[in-house]
Amino acid sequence: MSQLRRLAYGVMLGAFAGPEVPDWLPTAYAEGLAGICLYGNNMAPSSDLADLARAVRRVDPTAVLALDEEGGDVTRLHAREGSPYPGNAALGAYDDVDTTHVIAAGIGAELARAGVWLDLAPSADINSNPANPVIGTRSFGADPALVARHTVAYVEGLASQGVAASVKHFPGHGDTSADSHLGLPRVSASAELLRSRELVPFAAVVDTAATVMTSHVLLEAFDDHEPATLSRAVLTGLLRDELCFGGVIVTDALDMAGASAVHGIGGAAVLALAAGADLLCLGPEQTDSPRAIEEAVEAVCRAVDAGELPLSRLAEAAKRVDVLRETWSSITVPDDSEEVVTAARKAAEQVAAGLVAGAPRLDGPATVVRIDTGTNLAVGETTWGLLELGGDLLDLTADDVIHTGVLDGEVAVVVRRATAVPEVWDWIRQQLATNPRTVLVELGWPDPALDAYDRVVRTYGSATVLTDALAMTMRGER
Repeated sequence: MSQLRRLAYGVMLGAFAGPEVPDWLPTAYAEGLAGICLYGNNMAPSSDLADLARAVRRVDPTAVLALDEEGGDVTRLHAREGSPYPGNAALGAYDDVDTTHVIAAGIGAELARAGVWLDLAPSADINSNPANPVIGTRSFGADPALVARHTVAYVEGLASQGVAASVKHFPGHGDTSADSHLGLPRVSASAELLRSRELVPFAAVVDTAATVMTSHVLLEAFDDHEPATLSRAVLTGLLRDELCFGGVIVTDALDMAGASAVHGIGGAAVLALAAGADLLCLGPEQTDSPRAIEEAVEAVCRAVDAGELPLSRLAEAAKRVDVLRETWSSITVPDDSEEVVTAARKAAEQVAAGLVAGAPRLDGPATVVRIDTGTNLAVGETTWGLLELGGDLLDLTADDVIHTGVLDGEVAVVVRRATAVPEVWDWIRQQLATNPRTVLVELGWPDPALDAYDRVVRTYGSATVLTDALAMTMRGER
């Protein structure tokens, strides 16, 4: 194998489909593959993702092994039962940085025990647009100073357990109304506003974060042609030169439409490296063979041979990834791991109880109406909204509510982003106005429109720890 091809493999964070280690992985590692990221398509009802992670780690203990384990709505380790940890929005609403550190350490301890040493978290996005379809409760909040201090605490909490963070999505995905999984969001805010808002959390962690993850967002003030992932002005000019970040720049998944809809996976890989990225996250593999890895490697090799990508830039990226692996892959699980997890789960329960303390108490069993308004690909298929209030559970879709009348008695309407679908919001408003014994439980980022109603509970996420605490409170058990 040529040195060029080995360098190209050395900047690829690949993936595989299914719940078993594929036969091709040892060969790919031997050829220099930097590492593997596990996704939702690696989960199966009868298997444990942590067991799979440990199996992957055994193939090559020095390789990058990554997950996007944010806690809250975005969880892979706890997708089947829902997360025992509140997500960023809940932590921001609780606003105790020591608690955020403790909970991040618990997440880090669980990842370390699974052999995972790179967490594609936390989200440092400022959720300045409450209608944002992909960030929402993944953000600590709308205040830059609050987001910055909790981002720092989260990064340090992970690091205390030997897990590197990937602070995302640089330079910010919070002021968008589109999902970069499906298209290319554009932000028209001025450079002055972006520097005083979006960049604040990233500036706070440039000296401590091992990696920063890019966003597939076009920020017109910095580059009006390419999204951040493919923009040299953003990755090299802004992140490297202006903010002086010296760690590894990781791309968000290149299979997302915001990066590859125009250029394809291979083209996006070349442009991202040219822009200044070091580790290319390729996204979930959809076939039994490493097609995305091979496509990206071939494209990078062709670009170097054609003079379109300097060999020195590729070598620089590969060297940074090597240093990351040398620094983090050998760290062992701390001896107090179990105590750290126990402390984190206790802190999580305290956060949850505090956030829902003012919820209405019920006079008796309540019908729970769970309305599915959809979610985004970052959240995926996870358990959510199972509120135990002693009555029936009625699962509705947005189409169902059109044919559903007002419900009598004690009713709890459970929904993520209640105002996102007009038909759903119309039905909820009618239910609240007609039946005063109705409680609206908003699990998503709360729209300001909810302020007009009294019997509304805002959990700032759908983690199981939050809904369990709410159920206890509403049943009068707290």
